[in-house]
Amino acid sequence: MKASVIIPAYNAEKTIGQCLEALENQSFRDFETIVVDDGSKDKTAEIVEKFKGVKLLQQKNSGPASARNFGAKSTNCEIIVFTDSDCIAEKNFLNEILAPFSDKKVAGVQGKYKSRQKELVARLTQLEIEQRHEKMARQESIDFMGSYAAAYKKSVFDEMKGFDTSFPMASGEDTDLSFRIAKAGYKMVFAEKAIVWHTHPSSLWKYLRIKFFRAFWRTKLYGKHREKMVNDSYTSKTIKIQLAIIYLFIVFFITAIFYLEALALKLSAIALIVFFITTIHFTAWALKRDKAVGLIFPIIAFLRAISFGIGLIAGIIRQVRNSI
Repeated sequence: MKASVIIPAYNAEKTIGQCLEALENQSFRDFETIVVDDGSKDKTAEIVEKFKGVKLLQQKNSGPASARNFGAKSTNCEIIVFTDSDCIAEKNFLNEILAPFSDKKVAGVQGKYKSRQKELVARLTQLEIEQRHEKMARQESIDFMGSYAAAYKKSVFDEMKGFDTSFPMASGEDTDLSFRIAKAGYKMVFAEKAIVWHTHPSSLWKYLRIKFFRAFWRTKLYGKHREKMVNDSYTSKTIKIQLAIIYLFIVFFITAIFYLEALALKLSAIALIVFFITTIHFTAWALKRDKAVGLIFPIIAFLRAISFGIGLIAGIIRQVRNSI
């Protein structure tokens, strides 16, 4: 089976070289590499042109969904593999992500993130992802795939008409495609040994900002897939419960401040206690792997839930405005 590796790139001069070097060193050889320069203003295109055999496509800046679709249209390979310009694939990445396609029922394969970072917030992000990957590894089939390491049968990708380009940034377009593929009855699986290395946000501000925008665009995603608001193969139900508790806490707390209601103050305290109880499972799991992360997690989880909550409200307001 021949594969095409497609990489959307926007102002990626700092990372695209290492990304392409890792692909040159793959143990699997029967593949082509396509980089779609999404209107970069730096030296991304110049760096890509130095790699022999790499096909460079260029378009006006239109977002990663559009760039991936453009790359997919330019190939006739049976399997298309997506990764990001800041990802470094392990030597056996392509072997591992393509192996599950020996099962004719498989239409999509999800790979795995890893990180070598030492910063506390980056380590927390990695553990969050690892716990979710453990959940996916226990399932015979999944309904969620992230485009940082994802492979699809091109026939199925084309049938689904690729990524929804109305998602203007990296904002859930890959999740939307996964949900549509699952709804169509196709099987997707998790390949635990198909690994790419990635850099996570290292500051708390960047971490919370990312959480805000993920929640912001989730409103659009859930507008298309309302049944996934309750459950999917990637998102922890605990996070959704924590979000509901945070909303209650805020309502009770504001009521207590403005109306001096003693009962509201007690209820806000109870909500806060219940919230921290919900963090115990991940905290215990994290403490076994990284004590520092486990110790700070309850506080970070509280800030994360607030960021998610604000993002969802902002997203809902946007959706309502767009529908008027």
